[in-house]
Amino acid sequence: MDFSRAHFMTSAADMHRMPADGGREAAFIGRSNAGKSSALNRLANQRNLARTSATPGRTQLINFFALDDEANLRLVDLPGYGFARAPRAVQAKWAELVERYLGERASLRGVVLLADSRHDLKPGDRTLIGWAEASRLPLLILLTKADKLKRGPQNLALAAAQKNLPDNAEAMIFSARSGLGLDAARSWIATRLAK
Repeated sequence: MDFSRAHFMTSAADMHRMPADGGREAAFIGRSNAGKSSALNRLANQRNLARTSATPGRTQLINFFALDDEANLRLVDLPGYGFARAPRAVQAKWAELVERYLGERASLRGVVLLADSRHDLKPGDRTLIGWAEASRLPLLILLTKADKLKRGPQNLALAAAQKNLPDNAEAMIFSARSGLGLDAARSWIATRLAK
């Protein structure tokens, strides 16, 4: 699968504005500033596919990126959760939209949860892991920003994330900056989109 072919399709503020619910999608989700946009850009080998920002909460819509000319294979960037600098009412609207997308989207084949490798998984991350287990949807946890850790702390972070994971989930160390874990992440996503 050629991730470098990824291109922006559309942004959606509600379910009715999303592309037709056919084909196959892999969705990216995580706390604000966990590195979702950086990971998407690195996976696609593009600098500006997804907007990056030091300001938490930059992604406020669901963004769809096509991997093929027919737009049957898509990467989906979901709004971050956690400490986004937005009014509570806006954050509640994002949460409802993401919940509906995850629960209702028939084309969803897998979810990539991004979490900063320097910190333990947060309650929101655990909630998403529980949802994935209940829905039996494949889940990949990418432990981002791993280039900021030495090998020992990377291994400890991975072991902590793998503890008590359901059998439909796996975790791996990842760095958008260095490319650590890039091939394995691409392989996992390509496998999900092939089914």
